[in-house]
Order: sequence, then C-alpha cells, then structure tokens
Amino acid sequence: MANTISPEKLRKQTLRREKEILKWEKEKARPKRNTYFIYLVFIITLIYAVDEIASQIGTQMQADISKDLLATFGEKSNGVFNILQICAVPFQAIGLFYRPLADRFGRKVFLVINTFGMSFAMLIVFLSNNLWFYLLGACLISFFIPHDMHVVFIMESSPSKHRARFYSTIKFVANMGVMLIPIMRKMLMKDVSMWRNVYLVPAIVGLVTCFIALLLARETDAFIDARLKYLKMTDEEREIAKNQKNSQDAQGGLVQALKFALKHKQLRWLYITTAIVNIGLYGSMNYTPIMEYARATFQYGGSLKGLTEGVLSPLLNDVSVNFVTAGLLLLPLGCSISQLIMGYISDWKGRKTAAIVTAFDCVVGFLLFYFGAISGWSAPLVGFFCGFFLGSYYSTNDVLIMMIGESSPTNLRSSTMSAQYIVTAAGAAISMVGGLVLALVLGNTAIGVISLCLLVPGFIAGLIILITKTNETKGIDMDTVTGAEWD
Repeated sequence: MANTISPEKLRKQTLRREKEILKWEKEKARPKRNTYFIYLVFIITLIYAVDEIASQIGTQMQADISKDLLATFGEKSNGVFNILQICAVPFQAIGLFYRPLADRFGRKVFLVINTFGMSFAMLIVFLSNNLWFYLLGACLISFFIPHDMHVVFIMESSPSKHRARFYSTIKFVANMGVMLIPIMRKMLMKDVSMWRNVYLVPAIVGLVTCFIALLLARETDAFIDARLKYLKMTDEEREIAKNQKNSQDAQGGLVQALKFALKHKQLRWLYITTAIVNIGLYGSMNYTPIMEYARATFQYGGSLKGLTEGVLSPLLNDVSVNFVTAGLLLLPLGCSISQLIMGYISDWKGRKTAAIVTAFDCVVGFLLFYFGAISGWSAPLVGFFCGFFLGSYYSTNDVLIMMIGESSPTNLRSSTMSAQYIVTAAGAAISMVGGLVLALVLGNTAIGVISLCLLVPGFIAGLIILITKTNETKGIDMDTVTGAEWD
C-alpha cells in the first residue's frame, strides 16, 4: 500500500521547498564583481595551503613525535606510531557519510566547516601534553582533511578550458606553503621535545582564513543550478529519481553514488585504479623515517642492525635535526613542480595523459629519493626528489579524483568523489597492514625497502589500467555530463 502524507505535512514540505528555492534564486541573482574570481582564488589558495600543511605536518614531524611520545619503544617506535594512526580510521569512515551532505546543503558551508575543523585540530595538537591528547587532534585532522571541498570549488568555478591549469597553479602555491614546516622546525625546535610549536602558526592562519571564506566566498553556480533543478521537480519526478539506482537526478548520498559509479564503466575503472595506486600509501606516510634511517645507514657505513641505543640515538637525532630538516626545505619545491607538470599536461594533452605521466614520475621520484638518501647524496637533492615523488603520488590521486568529478553529474559529484575514499581505503588497508607487520618484524631500518616493494608494483599496475581501461575527460561540460558517455 502506498505511503500517504497528511495534508499538513505536505503543506510544510511545500513551504520548505519554496523557501529554499527562493533562497538559492536570490543567491544566484546576487551580482558578482569583476574581481570576485580573483579573491576566490586567493581564498581557495590559502585554504589549500592550510590543508596541505595539515596533511603533511604529522608525517614530517613523525620521527620527532615518535621519539618524544614513544621513546620507550626504541627501534620499534615508528611501527607503533603507525599502529596508533589506525585510530584515525573510524574518523575517516564517518567522514565518508559527511562529505556527500555538500550535494544537499551546498559547498560553501562545508568549505568553512572543514577549514575551521582542521585548524582547530592543529591547535589541539599544539596544546597537547600527552599521547592521548595528541591522538585526539590527529584524529580530528584525519577527519577533516580528506574532504577537499576547495577542490570542488575550483572545479565548479573555473572555466573548463583552463580547469586543470588553475587547479595545479593553486596547488603549486599551496605546496610551497608546506615549506613553512621545515622553516618552523628550524626556528622553533631547539630539540625534538619542542615539535608542538610547529603546529601553532598554520592553526592560526587556518582560523583567520576560515573567517575570510565565511565573509567572501559565494556558493558555486553549478551547485545552485543542480539544486534548483531538483527542488522544482514534481513529487512524482522526485520519487522516480529517488528510486532509480542510476538516476542522474538523485540528490547525493554515498550509497547512491557507489551504485551509480559501479554501474558505469569509466567511474568503475577509475575507482579500481585509485585502489591499486594507494597500495603505495605506506611510503608516502613514512618518508621522514625513510630519509632518516637511509642517511644514518650511509653515515655509519653499514647496517644499523645490532647497534646499541647509546650509539643509535645520538646518530638518529643528529640526522633528524640536520639532514632531515635541510632535506625538507626543498621538499615543497619538488611537490610543487610535479603539481605544475600535472596541471599543464592535463589541460594540454588531457587528464588521462597527465595521470600516466604523474604515475611514472612517482616511481622514478621514489627510486631517486631512496637510493639517493642511502648513497650519500646532498640533503637538498634528496629532499627535492622526495618532494617530487610525493607530489607525483598526490598528483596521480588528484587527476583521478578530477576525472571522477568530471565523469559524474553535478548532483552526485561531491558524493562520487567522497565514495572514492572507500576504494582508496582498500588499497590503503593492504599497504598499512602489510607495511606495519613487516616494520614491526624487521624494525625501522627496513621501512625504505618495505615502501619500495609496496609502491613501485602498485603504480606500475595503475599505469597499465590507466592506459588500457580509462577514457579522457578533458573539456567535458560539468553542467551536462551524465556519467554514461563512456559505457
């Protein structure tokens, strides 16, 4: 028997719908100054910089945090630190249901919330005085940083012809902001126990930027148009859209997005590629220990196995404070250059070509980084190749998520991009479980080899799938794309 709605409830629903229609029509009718896009780019760049710092700061400070908070675990400290990072997984899982709400309530509100959340979380870490307080801040950071609402803003606000170029240029500047981390290490860390100070500056910048975004950012036209289209549908049309598994008119939702993506060839293979390349996650999370132990091995002139704590600790402390800090100074430059390569190739030759190039660059960059560190190359050069490998790793994921966004209808775009993290988690789970077990058995000195064995095969497999199974999305009209173009 069909569900019936009382006249009073129906009247309230109609009033709410009319009120929301009026709200979005008024928002779209507001005139935009000629300079709006300029200060929007400024806002997004600041937010992106805070996001990149929040993403990188825990990894760049990992060796120092583990020495300070996990000193009693000695040689196994980094493995234990990675285990503790698993505490963030439930927060990330909850976030999968949080991001699709942007397809219902708008992009701006979540841009502001995410910026405030990750900035406040860094402030918590700065104020932390024990391991559990630190974990609270770290888990909150892990909840907010994957949502990348600033990426959706860029994609929906930039002209399609230059979309990737705008994106990569903004991310270039944002990655250069990551240079603040080693600079702050040098200025604010006299010893490893002062690592918390590095979190303060980006936390303050993020909170200020959040306020600027609240005042100046506008809702994207693409979202307003899609939302108005849904609100103006008849009840019968809306019910059909709700029940059809592959409906282009469905109004967001994680389950709906997954069903839609798995039903369409292009999105399905992009998801599979994402899972496979993220088997290399372990290496991207442990680059400072890789750098530290590889350099210490070179300086000692052989294996670090069997060294007493009295010999190993001073050696690692010296490497961390000097070599790692010096290497991290050029890491953002390597990251930024790889991002520019991605953006310009993407708009010139296409998204698929860019993904293939960045995946290849990731493999080459990691090999140069690891073997350079263990062979005694200069710290800035090792740091540059580390940044180039990391930037290429993230660029590959960025191109994939851009292709996913460009292969999805507007009303499901944020949801399909959010659902990508489920398949990312599959690759990440293989990477983290395998890497953690091996690191706990073999010790910190083996992290470099473990990372190599996970990352290189995963990216080679991803390259093959990209070449043979995916299609180009360059120039797609994001207002009219249905997702079925490549079936």
